[in-house]
Amino acid sequence: MPPRSESRKAELIDAVRQLVRARLPKSKAKIADRFVRLYYRHVPIGDIAGEQPADLYGAALSLWTFGGARRRGEARVRAYTPAYEEHGWHSGHTVVEVVNDNMPFLVDSITAGLNALGLTVHLVIHPVMRVFRDADGQMTDIAPPDADPPEAVSESFIHMEVDEQGSAEALQRIEAKIRAVLADVRAAVGDWATMRKRLQEIIAALESSPPPVGDDVDVGEVLAFLKWLDTNQFTFLGYREYRFDKVDDQTGTNVVAGTGLGVLRDRDVTVFEGLRRDFAWMPADMQRFVTERSLLTVTKANRLSTVHRSVHLDTVIIKSFSAGGAVVGERLFAGLFTSSAYTESPRDIPFLRRKVARVLERAGFEAAGHSAKALQHILDTYPRDELYQIEEEELVEIALGIFHLRERQRTALFLRQDPFERFVSCLVFK
Repeated sequence: MPPRSESRKAELIDAVRQLVRARLPKSKAKIADRFVRLYYRHVPIGDIAGEQPADLYGAALSLWTFGGARRRGEARVRAYTPAYEEHGWHSGHTVVEVVNDNMPFLVDSITAGLNALGLTVHLVIHPVMRVFRDADGQMTDIAPPDADPPEAVSESFIHMEVDEQGSAEALQRIEAKIRAVLADVRAAVGDWATMRKRLQEIIAALESSPPPVGDDVDVGEVLAFLKWLDTNQFTFLGYREYRFDKVDDQTGTNVVAGTGLGVLRDRDVTVFEGLRRDFAWMPADMQRFVTERSLLTVTKANRLSTVHRSVHLDTVIIKSFSAGGAVVGERLFAGLFTSSAYTESPRDIPFLRRKVARVLERAGFEAAGHSAKALQHILDTYPRDELYQIEEEELVEIALGIFHLRERQRTALFLRQDPFERFVSCLVFK
């Protein structure tokens, strides 16, 4: 016997299907019935238990009708507040409907976009269906569950309910925001393979012609880190190349035309918002940082990601050199480190493992001693974003400062200033 909740859900969906058969002509009822079954297939009973069959029918048929005509590559977006008089069904929320080619990051990106508008998402229904369409984009059929006919297209049908909005302007803002988010998702997903190819080309070039970097730069470790990134440790969202040009004795950073990929296709989209790229404006320390013969920089953008997670983008920057050893530009990947990049031990991650080993070496503790193990624990549990970004000198100072707190019962504050002078990180120990 099925659980009581499953029986209740089956009763509700059967009532909705009866309405489909009663209200629609036979020519439409068959495909609408399949849509309804797929639409509610994975919806928890708790999300619909208190709804009337007529409203469940209205919600499903609204999205089915809205997605009835769509050309491949088109994103259909609509926001409205359903009312009986106009839509034939009612909800206490505003409804956001999206019909799009199925691709990664849709639901979490749309949710983040709505949250950015100050809206709470109360309900998400997201069936993925294999849809048959004619040459004009009209839906002609839907494949049965678990079928995968090659001539059908995998499409996402998304129904979200948010705080009720009372004005046309608010609904237009929602639609504009979601369209912009979907454009970024499509760009990032569409260029993902090309961005990986760019990374692999950089790796090959570094292996065949190691750049003339400073003596303290371990090119092999940088190569190992870039190869590690390419093992699903980084979600590639954007790529761009910059060139350092001198005009009238003033050096500036310029985007190399045609290099933008993903969310950085548009050259007017900035990664480091508010940061002027002409060297004359930069403080001396920043100029030195940009032009020094280092090879790899990992840092945070002050631009929030619109794809996947609404957090500051991670950036991986690889410098370009002239034959004479001067820094002449940089290649920048923007994206998000994946969860494993935060959970793996830093001793197993290229670039971090060398940094950690150097700190332990400079501390001078006996390798098997208690102090070395305590310092290792501090480094293993150090905030991962900070560990990626911090320079070795600062890490030595802060890690040892934390280590010595064992002997002092007091509150301590450790500060790190971003080399691009956009933010300050604060670690507080009590």
